[in-house]
Amino acid sequence: MFTFLAQASALHLITMKLSAWAIIAAVIGGLGVFLLGMKQISEGLQAVAGPRMRKLVAATTTNRFAGIATGTIVTAIIQSSSVTTVMVVGMVTSGIMTLLQAINVIIGANIGTTATAWLVAAFPKVGPTTILCVVGIATIIYLFAKREGCKYLGLIFLGLGFIFFGLDLIKGAMDPIAESEELRRVMSMFSATTADGTFTAWGMTKCIFVGAIATAIVQSSSATTGIAIILVANGSLDFHSAATLVLGMNIGTTITAWLAAIGAPTNARRAALAHSLFNVIGVVIMAPLFPIFLPMADRWFGISGMGADQLLFAVAGVHTAFNVINTCLFLPFTTRFAWLITRIIPDAKVHEIPRLTVLNPLKLAPVVAVEQARKEVENMSHRCETLLDDFRKVLLGEADETIENGIFHAEEELDVLQHEVSSFLGVIMATNLPSDVANRSRMLLRVADEYESVSDEAAALLKQFIRMRKANMRLSDRGRADLITLHDMCRGFAATVSEAFRQGKAHAADLLAHMHPDAAGISARVKEIRKAQMTRMADHDPTIDPLCVVVVLDVLNIYRRLKEDCLNIGEAMLEEGR
Repeated sequence: MFTFLAQASALHLITMKLSAWAIIAAVIGGLGVFLLGMKQISEGLQAVAGPRMRKLVAATTTNRFAGIATGTIVTAIIQSSSVTTVMVVGMVTSGIMTLLQAINVIIGANIGTTATAWLVAAFPKVGPTTILCVVGIATIIYLFAKREGCKYLGLIFLGLGFIFFGLDLIKGAMDPIAESEELRRVMSMFSATTADGTFTAWGMTKCIFVGAIATAIVQSSSATTGIAIILVANGSLDFHSAATLVLGMNIGTTITAWLAAIGAPTNARRAALAHSLFNVIGVVIMAPLFPIFLPMADRWFGISGMGADQLLFAVAGVHTAFNVINTCLFLPFTTRFAWLITRIIPDAKVHEIPRLTVLNPLKLAPVVAVEQARKEVENMSHRCETLLDDFRKVLLGEADETIENGIFHAEEELDVLQHEVSSFLGVIMATNLPSDVANRSRMLLRVADEYESVSDEAAALLKQFIRMRKANMRLSDRGRADLITLHDMCRGFAATVSEAFRQGKAHAADLLAHMHPDAAGISARVKEIRKAQMTRMADHDPTIDPLCVVVVLDVLNIYRRLKEDCLNIGEAMLEEGR
């Protein structure tokens, strides 16, 4: 008898453990499917709205309202304030936007992220049959559609289906335990109110802490909002506690920006701090007001008498109201807020070189990630033009050791930057990209490589002149004048293609209309100088040093390669526009 009871008890324990593991597995799996759906919606919407997103990014340069609107719209498109903030960190790092503009976008992102809460609140109205139909039809469209736009539309609806499917898995796991007294006792430990509905400071603190930690772990306030809404729907969590959890979620979601800013330059860390302070200060201001306003909202809207479906929209409403009110409070003080951030994190004592690779390009919208890489390549173009200007001083005999060392140092930095741009774009191009973004990425890879080659040519030119100096060779006045003329032609050619790159493919064709005749003119000038050098040496001109002629011929070859590098840059831009 005792043996039978022992076996029965053991079997009961095994069954309980299996049930617990099944519940945990369903919650984790549902959360994973939910996050996968969010990622697919984000990728699909970014692909469809790519060109518009680029215009929205440009709009941040106008005023604070444009910046906030940009943050709101972009975040509503990509369904994640964390991803928007990582984008902002990247754009501030590469100089695409200033800290003040970044703050405006971050403020707007907190409003835009509430769109997902409303989407999740609509989940109970979507039945399992509808979810499966959406997933099935969307998968067929995504796999078999010929047009790129249709494929990404299918991806959007596939992501939507996965979001609801993930929520359904979580709901299915939590519904059986909703009636458990043990669960109710555990949930009561994290309630913001007492049994009679009175808020307590300790209860609110616990709710805020749990919301912050849970969101920091999954790095998605949308996911934790979805779980909170499910708990409200099955009666495991009361409305006031769910509303208080929202405060903590707004703090926890800032962890993603800090992860992106680790090792990044000063401005990137400032953007991450701005995101954190904005939400923390908002919570500090709003939390004491919850015991006043939530009971008032209850009396006005009859929240306590609402059904489960209506309560879900009430939680989403609190999420939106918090961020809108917080934005209104901060709006007049954004300039002073930016000043405070710069005082907390002062400028670095040494000049910082932007580093793309400290950021995770997979967390950036492809359009913005490519725009960040374009900004870095634009920096390369400016530095190459400066290198050519500095070498002209060497030709004129006006350069000192500092300028010459600066040329070599800049060439090394451009080598590193080209490697980082290539690595960054390589990761982006390994993902599912729209054709226009993929074409732009390939163009940037090629242009970055060519600008690195331009820097190599500038360093090679300097090495030839150092070689002449060590051998006590001197250029004749005519030879120096010829090289200065050739250098100016190459410098002008480089300026033309660089300006075309900065203006973009919309203006490239006009700016590069005479690119091939200009390149042919440089080639003709190289041949003229080479012929003149050889003729004067053949005529035994006493002013000509044969060894110096050899060096000049090497210099001419370098200028020919420099012309080819610039020509390749122009051709890469024209090919992108086709």
